Amino acid sequence: MKKIRMEILGLSTSPSSGGAYALILSEVKGNRRLPIIIGSFEAQAIALELENIKPPRPMTHDLLKNMILSFNAEIQYIFVNELSEGTFYAQVVMDRDGEIVELDARPSDAIALAVRFGSDIFVSNSVLREAGISTEPDSTTLEEALNVEIEEPVKKGLSRLEELNQALKEAIEAENYEKAAKIRDTIQKLKAN
Repeated sequence: MKKIRMEILGLSTSPSSGGAYALILSEVKGNRRLPIIIGSFEAQAIALELENIKPPRPMTHDLLKNMILSFNAEIQYIFVNELSEGTFYAQVVMDRDGEIVELDARPSDAIALAVRFGSDIFVSNSVLREAGISTEPDSTTLEEALNVEIEEPVKKGLSRLEELNQALKEAIEAENYEKAAKIRDTIQKLKAN
């Protein structure tokens, strides 16, 4: 299974997302982005570490890091390896005294740990093909990265796929990433049939 190295591009929220955040991963050597909808607690845990803000007491992911280190283990990398029915799955790959240990995790928790350990983040190529958003190679800001141009259809009547593509573009422009993710999943199901 091919692993694509990613980095965190940013976190974003939308008033219509019900308190959820979009964690945007960016392909290190490419132009694809992967939005993953995560909860506010995990978003806070990631943001605090990215901003190098230390709370007065250890948060859950800080405690997990300390526990991992106390068992002579270290996180090597995390791997978002599967997307099933709109849910992302990840593995935390650790080295414990020379032995490789793989643990199942939610991507948000795995990434919160990865930023604490300075570990690499990988996504399987199949997940990136299915759920990724291709952008212009020079896109550098979150807004630019998610501004996907969809050509206007030549004919007057729009097909179902064209309607969904237009709705996806509008959702991304409105920064409604939860809606965009649902539309993207519907497009994938439609293409599979």
